[in-house]
Amino acid sequence: MHKEINVTKNYQENADAVLALGDTLDTVKTLPQKIFNLIITSPPYNIGKVYEKKQPLEDYLSWQKKVIIELSDKLVDNGSIIWQIGNFIDSGEVYPLDIYFYPIFKSLGFKLRNRIIWHFDHGLHCKNRFSGRYETLIWFTKSDNYKFNLDSVRIPSKYPGKLHYKGPKKGLPSGNPLGKNPSDFWDKICSEIEEGIIDIPNVKSNHPEKITHPCQFPVELIERCVLACTDENDWVLDPFGGVGSAVIAAVKNNHKGMMIEIEPEYIKIASQRLTKLKNGELKTRPIGKKIFQPTGREKVSQIPKSWEDQQGVLI
Repeated sequence: MHKEINVTKNYQENADAVLALGDTLDTVKTLPQKIFNLIITSPPYNIGKVYEKKQPLEDYLSWQKKVIIELSDKLVDNGSIIWQIGNFIDSGEVYPLDIYFYPIFKSLGFKLRNRIIWHFDHGLHCKNRFSGRYETLIWFTKSDNYKFNLDSVRIPSKYPGKLHYKGPKKGLPSGNPLGKNPSDFWDKICSEIEEGIIDIPNVKSNHPEKITHPCQFPVELIERCVLACTDENDWVLDPFGGVGSAVIAAVKNNHKGMMIEIEPEYIKIASQRLTKLKNGELKTRPIGKKIFQPTGREKVSQIPKSWEDQQGVLI
């Protein structure tokens, strides 16, 4: 990037990036009204990660509603809010959080535009149920007048040479030359061109963005939302900022980004990542990059000899 990035600790209109250390609810209350064009976050799921204290589901949702009420006042009238959530697990029972969050947003007048399913291929393996491999992005708008820049996130058409076969446009391309509208299923496996599905892997050990955060938000995931729901120089807020992936996605695309984070170590990491971005040294996964598929020649994709010996047959 190689450009100056004005980073501040508190919201300032002329800042490029704001890294605010503190409690989310307390900090949001201090912000001016109607300044953010997009609020996007992956809040704590109440599953006992190192940065959260697990609490009863009712208490967790009550706290989250208080945060969302405050955030609603900070969002411009044509703004969007995207909540990326998974499942709350209690005594082996699964509670899909998007179902519980939907009435919260509806009670505040928000309108659901998409329920995006993000599927990925790696995670913890369950013993008493199928292993969870998806999370949900619920995209709400404050009104019917909202930004959606489809051309910024189009994907290649499967049949770009397809032509109209009749009518006044006979013989002309039937598709958009910029590509097609991707689906609301964002997957780790399928091809963008063949299925219209966006490939975004989760951040695990071999991901170029991987650092110390246990549930790191991939920059590419947020970039898609930033490009679709905002214009250049718009403000993007992540109220549960983690290590700054939303701010990175915003600044990288000539937007202004703010994050709120209660852990000082994560603020420090976010600052370091911004410095690397400024110097052109930050490694991020490019939008649209094809997912690596094992060929069978890699050692980790081969069945261990010990397994064959144990079973007496090739598994």
